[in-house]
Amino acid sequence: MSSPDSIHVPDALAESYSRSNGEEGRAWVAGLPALVKQCLDRWELKRDGGIHSGEASLVVPVLRTDGTRAALKLQMPREETTAALIGLRAWNGDGMVRLLDHDAASSTMLLERLDGSRTLESVEDDDAAMRILAGLLARLHSVPAPAGLRGLGEIAGAMVEEVPSAVDSLTDPEDRSRLRGWASAVAELLGEPGDRLLHWDLHYENVLAAEREPWLTIDPEPLVGDPGFDLWPALDTGWERVEATGDALRVVRRRFDLMTEALELDQGRAAGWTLARLLQNTLWDIEDGRTEIARSQIAVAEALAKH
Repeated sequence: MSSPDSIHVPDALAESYSRSNGEEGRAWVAGLPALVKQCLDRWELKRDGGIHSGEASLVVPVLRTDGTRAALKLQMPREETTAALIGLRAWNGDGMVRLLDHDAASSTMLLERLDGSRTLESVEDDDAAMRILAGLLARLHSVPAPAGLRGLGEIAGAMVEEVPSAVDSLTDPEDRSRLRGWASAVAELLGEPGDRLLHWDLHYENVLAAEREPWLTIDPEPLVGDPGFDLWPALDTGWERVEATGDALRVVRRRFDLMTEALELDQGRAAGWTLARLLQNTLWDIEDGRTEIARSQIAVAEALAKH
């Protein structure tokens, strides 16, 4: 029988790492229990509840020596985790979960604990939820971008170059035309990729209730670029609920208007950088073997075209 303090790595996390990282991922998962114990000892932490996990990280609720509630977040070291550490240090808790300590070698983070059971998805009024998200996004964008992060110009340029070889993987001629159109729109923006510190994945489930503030953001994938590139996750958030309204285009247009107004963005430019997200998502889907553009991506593009 395992002890109450033993660490069981959830099957879903183990399977995710095995699928995406092969033998290296399986080895990292196998070493997780020892790494958790090492971090508990290093920072003099006590376990404080059951562990949680996503596809890429293990989260262990803990108590610090002064009784402060915190959370250990463990994730396999890679470019994204290094970028997250750089961003968390730059934001220093401004609209973002606070980084209390970290171990650079293992990419382990000791974070302020938020209420993982209550996300922005729990706010029934979509306008109210979107205004909260936009307000947080404005704060994140106001922090000067630190050195060491990838730039949007590099990423967007690589996407545009990839389109000619990727487009033939789409079976529908209309989808091929869409992809080429999105690439053309992005190519026009490459000369001014922007210089703001972006979250890159801010949707309702990455906004949690907190004690220090009503709401704080989590799980950034920091990038330096134009704020318009940060809108798509929020436009697409809770898509099943959006479709259930029977007027998805109206909901997306409303969200876009609320965010661009709150962030004081030029709507044409913001729409162009949102098309860059649709392009990026579709290229990733093609890499995964998909042969058509996802319905939600098409709906977002159509909603933006109405402006």
